[in-house]
Amino acid sequence: MDQFAQISSGSAGFFVGWGTLSLINAGLAQGKNRSGLLWWFLSLFLGPIATLIIVVMPKVRTKIF
Repeated sequence: MDQFAQISSGSAGFFVGWGTLSLINAGLAQGKNRSGLLWWFLSLFLGPIATLIIVVMPKVRTKIF
């Protein structure tokens, strides 16, 4: 089996899915007025746990009144 076939076999799909999830989490975080870059970075390590945390957190209010 050549090197390209080994890369495209199973582990590449895992990394693509994990990277996509981190981008989705960054968008969710920005929708709740939180730092998208910070949550993107955290999502690279926490993955689905970061998604759960973002969904449960309340939205940050930008104005008091």
